[in-house]
Amino acid sequence: MMTMTTTRRRTTTITMTMMMMMTLMMMITTMTTITMLLVIVTIMLLLLLMTMMMMMMRWRRRSRTRTTTTTTTTTTTTMMMMMMMMTMMMTMMMTMMMMMMMMMMMMMMMMMMMMMMMMMMMMMMMMMMMMMMIMMMMMMMIMMR
Repeated sequence: MMTMTTTRRRTTTITMTMMMMMTLMMMITTMTTITMLLVIVTIMLLLLLMTMMMMMMRWRRRSRTRTTTTTTTTTTTTMMMMMMMMTMMMTMMMTMMMMMMMMMMMMMMMMMMMMMMMMMMMMMMMMMMMMMMIMMMMMMMIMMR
């Protein structure tokens, strides 16, 4: 690019600016993805902590009343299973997000901003749907017990 003639200086500058813009966009996307991942991980940890606390409370309450330990064990196992399911779902979400990001990078290379926007919208929708599903599952668990 730099080894061009003086007559084509304007074109070179335009190309350089375009490259700069592309790099900036890539940086922004990567930062957003990292932040999203961090937020998801934090939410997961919080959920785990909450569930553990709830389990402990229930366990203590039941143990005081001198009932059989089978009920407590079953509840704990169900909770553990639920947590496993949640983690699996989250991992799936992470992988999907990464795939989407890769696709978006490719789109950027091709300079298809509209396609990129569509991908972003799809990603957001997916995230919302997954969150709703998780919330529903949690509610179901609470109702079941």
